[in-house]
Amino acid sequence: MAKMDEFDRKILNSLQSDSTVSLDQLADAIGLSRNACWRRVKMMEASGVIIKRVALVDPAKVNLGLMVFMQVRTNSHDPAWQQSFSNATNAISGILSVYRMTGDLDYLIRARVSDMADYDRLYQQLITRLPIADIAASFVMEEIKDGTALFL
Repeated sequence: MAKMDEFDRKILNSLQSDSTVSLDQLADAIGLSRNACWRRVKMMEASGVIIKRVALVDPAKVNLGLMVFMQVRTNSHDPAWQQSFSNATNAISGILSVYRMTGDLDYLIRARVSDMADYDRLYQQLITRLPIADIAASFVMEEIKDGTALFL
């Protein structure tokens, strides 16, 4: 996509706050015609700036109130192991994010579980799928900020 202007930023900020807003409401809020606004949204979708539109779910209301960060260390860094790790983490329900890290840590996993027994289920699924040198887990006691919006 070409360089974003102020209208594009306003569209993105609005959609990140509420993607269910009607096109008419969105156009009125940012000061464009309905058609101009629609074209900009479609262009940002086509260029990959807007990846997808989703509904955010309250984890506690679906019995997934415990967030865990798993710090993973491995003795293997070859492409085959990395692909197996990617396949395993993508297949396990409850894993939300996986990051390859610099420093002492190889990977960081963010997951949601219902309780410690559910965490153990997730842990067992991971370690039976591929060899891992070490896993340490930290459980979130309080979520101070957990956002999804990239306000521009």
